[in-house]
Amino acid sequence: MSNRRKFLQFSLLGGMGLLARKTGFARSEETFPTITGKPVVISTWDAGLAANKGAWEVLGKGGRALDAVEKGVNVTEASQNCCVGLGANPDRDGFVTLDACIMDEFANCGSVAFLERIKHPVSVARRVMEKTPHVMLVGSGAQQFAVAEGFPLEEQKLSPEAQAAYSNWLKNSTYHPPAINVENKANHDHGPFAPYKLENGEWNHDTIGMVAMDTFGNLSGSCTTSGAGFKMRGRLGDSPIIGAGLFVDNEVGACTATGQGEDVIRIAGSHTVVELMRQGLSPEAACKKAIERVARKVKPERVKEIQVAFLAINKKGKVGAWALHPGFSYAIKSNDREEMVTSGSMFNS
Repeated sequence: MSNRRKFLQFSLLGGMGLLARKTGFARSEETFPTITGKPVVISTWDAGLAANKGAWEVLGKGGRALDAVEKGVNVTEASQNCCVGLGANPDRDGFVTLDACIMDEFANCGSVAFLERIKHPVSVARRVMEKTPHVMLVGSGAQQFAVAEGFPLEEQKLSPEAQAAYSNWLKNSTYHPPAINVENKANHDHGPFAPYKLENGEWNHDTIGMVAMDTFGNLSGSCTTSGAGFKMRGRLGDSPIIGAGLFVDNEVGACTATGQGEDVIRIAGSHTVVELMRQGLSPEAACKKAIERVARKVKPERVKEIQVAFLAINKKGKVGAWALHPGFSYAIKSNDREEMVTSGSMFNS
């Protein structure tokens, strides 16, 4: 471990009672109850339910938030699906490339991008943080570092869903998104500007972001993705970029982003949310204000073609989220809660 890092020593607490509320959807509100002094983890989309359980194996035993956010999204990375991990949607040339970042309570951070054939990019990002003087490694250099650290090279094998989606996309191979009909997906081509609206009203997505507060009140976060499906080879979005896809300030709060990465980058999205919380805004109000800023920066004809959402927690343990369009939800887990929460949105349809 780098000698420029100085970590606090933590003692394990005794087993903590866990009362899980039955999973269900609830509306995000400004009056969300404070969870000060208790561990809590939140993560984007429905994949967050399983990821939060992984994180709770650490948080529920009094462990460090950094360990929790790594272990939590490892669950998603290991799943064989079309959204995150080695089985996810490939780029337009048929290759799966992965991006991830992680950040702790001391502002230490690590990131990898354009990483191929490595199952757990977020764990490689943590090694970058702890064992190098750098923040980000990319491409073949990131892979070389991962192998040197003992991560095995895996064979790329698309999930059945990803293979079907890619085969369908190859029929037209269109890279520019047409306007999205929010009622169905007939008017778009599964192009690179994900997430897009599905027939059931939900948004397709390809990222999981997670932020957590541990028993000691310390914050950490992680973000991992396969990037936009069928993207141009070499494209990077916001997910591996500290300050865009993820930002943690232990004095204030933490935020992660999901959605159209290019537009999150334009406003340094997660950093913007944290700075708005520093000014006194609640997590939900800060996310809402950042979404309004995204909408101002995006060309009017594109606003309805994309989805962007922010999810945040402040130092008091209060959480909140906001999205451009309806359909974004996040998972929360604490001592007495385990459920999905539907965020508010700038537009109603």
